[in-house]
Amino acid sequence: MSTQITLSQRALALTSSAIREILKVTERPEVISFAGGLPAASTFPVERMRAATDKVLTEAPQAALQYGPTEGYGPLREWVAQRLAAAGAPVPASRVLIVTGSQQGLDLLGKTLIDEGSKVLVETPSYLGALQSFSLFAPAFAGMPSDEDGIDVDALTPTLLDGARFMYCLPNFQNPTGKRLPLARRKALVATALAAGVPVVEDDPYGELSYGGEHLPSLLSLNPEGGIYMGSFSKVLAPGLRLGYVVAPEPLFSKLVQAKQAADLHTPSFSQRIVYETVRDGFLDEHIPTIRDLYARQCQLMLDALERYFPAQAHWTRPQGGMFVWVTLPHGIDTTALLAKAIARNVAFVPGAPFYATDPQINTLRLSFVTVPGEKIEAGMKILGELVSEAIAALPAAAAA
Repeated sequence: MSTQITLSQRALALTSSAIREILKVTERPEVISFAGGLPAASTFPVERMRAATDKVLTEAPQAALQYGPTEGYGPLREWVAQRLAAAGAPVPASRVLIVTGSQQGLDLLGKTLIDEGSKVLVETPSYLGALQSFSLFAPAFAGMPSDEDGIDVDALTPTLLDGARFMYCLPNFQNPTGKRLPLARRKALVATALAAGVPVVEDDPYGELSYGGEHLPSLLSLNPEGGIYMGSFSKVLAPGLRLGYVVAPEPLFSKLVQAKQAADLHTPSFSQRIVYETVRDGFLDEHIPTIRDLYARQCQLMLDALERYFPAQAHWTRPQGGMFVWVTLPHGIDTTALLAKAIARNVAFVPGAPFYATDPQINTLRLSFVTVPGEKIEAGMKILGELVSEAIAALPAAAAA
């Protein structure tokens, strides 16, 4: 007689990430992958972190390998608070929670803010990992209209805002579109949210990756007392560290701490101390410009290839930072079907539909350029351009126009 396992309704509702499933295919060395949102491994500061690890294990080995406080390693929390203050967002370290990757931050926010059926406002499109995380708590997603500059604040009507638990947004070089919210819209968004009493969850893993180094005020800096902000070390150091942070006001902060206690007690002490030793003396200010320069070159290679190989009916974003280009094809093209043809020719990308919480636009796709060598960007975009042209040619004349 076998043991019978009865899964919860929440477990039955779980689905795999579309990106993770595609990445299984891209493990084949012959595949040119524009699918993964992985930072370039060449930017990982291996020697710097090796030295930091040696220092931690030499000077404080027992403490580094011991349990730690749920809120995080004190000096690292202070460092985060000081860096945010230098960027115009004065928040105390007591409001900084170190989390095991910003994905855990999303999970904790979902646990503490969402009841079944709660209205949650998200961008159209939005970060797939957030949609996947929040979906576990069965919210009622509502899409915030957007245009070429990101969220259309004028379209945030009282009816749309009414009863919303929070709005979730990535104002800097958004995943998946690469868009950056202009300053005037940032101010208007915060003012609109405050007037409606709707908290804003600002997810900012790409804010440091402006190719020209230009800084725009964070939403947190426009509302330091009440803002909810998420940051990460994944894109500026290395994602394998699984280290991020959440800034939140009381009483939300204390509930996040309690939820984290139930989840994993605390983020690993060892990795927190290594990261602190790595960044404590200003290293990021030297290191991040090298990442920006690399990504700017990679992005320009992709934009140039799009101009050469994609037909005039295709449109795409021209990001000034981050890791992604968003492509919109004529209506009638299903990029999931296009992906199957691309994979047959050893090219991969992510179809756009999974990035929509509601009303998916199946004629969209996301391209990531930061890990692909220049010659492979050229070859891969040529193949995709051919496939897109074939797909457009197969459309009825009115749709292809």
